[in-house]
Amino acid sequence: MAVDMASDSAQPVLEELDRQECLRLIAPGGIGRIAFEDGEGPTVVPVNYAVDGESVVFRTSMEGRLSRSLLTAVPGGQVRAAFEVDAFQDDTHEGWSVLVRGGAHPLEGEERERAVRVDPWPGGEREAWFSLSAMEVSGRRLRQG
Repeated sequence: MAVDMASDSAQPVLEELDRQECLRLIAPGGIGRIAFEDGEGPTVVPVNYAVDGESVVFRTSMEGRLSRSLLTAVPGGQVRAAFEVDAFQDDTHEGWSVLVRGGAHPLEGEERERAVRVDPWPGGEREAWFSLSAMEVSGRRLRQG
């Protein structure tokens, strides 16, 4: 008969992260997922991003679903959206996940010129620049106990 020697201390621990730690984790930029309503229901797409203070900046094509959905806002207004980034290690069962919720708006003119640089991985034109203001930031980390 096999004896299970695992104890509760060997199980991963889930902890809530504060706003500052969440922003620190996503600060290097990379790939995240933007969630928005596209008229057909909730949609999530991956984007390259950079962090600018407490905003997430990303680019997309002008004719894409993401751009069309986020450009439907009243000029000067924002569209509610969410942004998620995570990093996990399958072998250790450790990692973290950060969720940013707020208003997304297109960057134009001087605001676009002042924005941090975002280099999209896909080829083609990615001339639609957006910023998502971090109104709500939450995150969790899974670590060994």
